Amino acid sequence: MLWVKTFHIVFIDSWFAGLFYLPRIFVNLAMVPPESVAERERLMLMAGKLFRFMTLLAVPALALGLWLWLGYGIGMGPGNGWMHAKLLFVVLLLGYHHACWTMLRKFRNGQNRRNHVWYRWFNEAPVVMMVIVVALVVVKPF
Repeated sequence: MLWVKTFHIVFIDSWFAGLFYLPRIFVNLAMVPPESVAERERLMLMAGKLFRFMTLLAVPALALGLWLWLGYGIGMGPGNGWMHAKLLFVVLLLGYHHACWTMLRKFRNGQNRRNHVWYRWFNEAPVVMMVIVVALVVVKPF
């Protein structure tokens, strides 16, 4: 079980790195002047590759988490309300991941209407969710 937990944490950390960095690329994309085609294309290439890679990292992170939960029973039974809260935030993070995909498509199609300030705020969401999830897992408040 400790190996499964170890790899779950490693893949979660790696997925989060992508969730932290992709919106930073969006900030830069939103700031690119229309005449700077090469800069936009370079950032789009980086964003596309990062999104594919972070999606590949999310799959084993989720699979290993399910293995810990359903296979080893971590977070099951009475007194494990923290797991339900954690799973809520996992669903929210999956929604955030999907929102990143939608935003990437809008940038790709030239349909982005948001400015760099909006993306700076958007970039804070996974940080807040990560802190909450770590607190839930470590402290197990309910």
